[in-house]
Amino acid sequence: MLLSIAIMPLAFPRFWDRNFNKLLFVLIISVPTAMMLSRAGLSENLKHQMLYDYIPFIALLAALYVVTGGIHIHYSTTPRPTVNAAIMFIGYGLASVVGTTGAAMLLIRPLLEINRDRTYKIHTILFFIAMVANCGGVLTPLGDPPLFLVYLRGAEFSWFQTLFPQWVFVGSVLLFVYVVIDTYIWKRKELMGIRPRTESEEDEPIKISFSGAVNLFYLSGILLSVAFINPHEIPAMAAEDAPWYMRFLREIVLMVILLLSVVSTRRRIRKSNHFSWEPITEVAILFIGIFVTMTPALLFLNENAASLGITDPAQFFYASGALSSFLDNAPTAVAFHTVAAALPAAEGAPLMAGVAEPLLTAIALGSVLFGAMTYIGNGPNFMVKAVAENDGVRMPSFFGYIFKFSLIILLPTYILMAIVFF
Repeated sequence: MLLSIAIMPLAFPRFWDRNFNKLLFVLIISVPTAMMLSRAGLSENLKHQMLYDYIPFIALLAALYVVTGGIHIHYSTTPRPTVNAAIMFIGYGLASVVGTTGAAMLLIRPLLEINRDRTYKIHTILFFIAMVANCGGVLTPLGDPPLFLVYLRGAEFSWFQTLFPQWVFVGSVLLFVYVVIDTYIWKRKELMGIRPRTESEEDEPIKISFSGAVNLFYLSGILLSVAFINPHEIPAMAAEDAPWYMRFLREIVLMVILLLSVVSTRRRIRKSNHFSWEPITEVAILFIGIFVTMTPALLFLNENAASLGITDPAQFFYASGALSSFLDNAPTAVAFHTVAAALPAAEGAPLMAGVAEPLLTAIALGSVLFGAMTYIGNGPNFMVKAVAENDGVRMPSFFGYIFKFSLIILLPTYILMAIVFF
């Protein structure tokens, strides 16, 4: 399933370009898996995976995508390294508040607009994917899908703020490296196609126009829904005899917010953002296949956790990171949470979501950070790449992204962080 995401766009681009064909492909792979689980008497496991993991996951992703698609930010400024770095800095902070998907979709279009006249801008999009669409979303379960799934398994909302030191370390290193690279390109390699500003323009402040402000209210609604509509705050949601609307109360509220955003946002705002349902539809379709086919793997890991030989935080960090790089980081986090939960905990050791806290820290960081290693590591990576290509940016291929960026920039950063904190 996951290899097809990497190979099919290269081998059969016209076929893979249509979401309907993706759906057919997903069904061909998923239906036999579901039948196998049913014959083995494990249909309840699949039901739980789809109802209580997939639906909350895609509901949150869709709500963030639609609401941020109703906010249009227009900048009028020169695309200098300091300006781009400021957008990266803001997006890195926003990612934990409105989610990596929300922050990425909110800022990618202004970033592209600012850099429209620059000849060299691919590196800026790559760092944006790493920082805003992945690494920035560490501090809350709203930040990134794997953290949300860990949150659904019992991690407290406030626990994720304990990852603040690692968040600052990775963000500082990546931002510093980006500024060095972009400054060099701006001064030494950038063509003189950009009109230089006059002396009078130099004194003018950066011009920013903003529309779709009602969606900021909806964004706060999404954040509050995730923070307070859960079994921790509303025990009735977890009751065995709870009606369906109580079990899915959070998802119902998220869908209401989504619909309100669609109805109350002016069409010209979404048109200015080149808003399309295609990216979120693609993610929803592909993740059906991912979640279905991950179910037997999760069951296997749960049964064989003790024999895998993964016991300390560094091992969990690199193991969850390796799978997050080439699988999707959301089900990967679930898989290693399952492994860690099956391991015997030391007497008196602090637990979070049924897992020793150092192990959960390693799983959360490995899953989120390494999700930036490939286009398929995290859902927002797909969306940013699609938006950039639609804007005329020739993004690197699947393997080009790995060899030209992640192996030489991201991996050394993560290794350095592991040495410092593990």
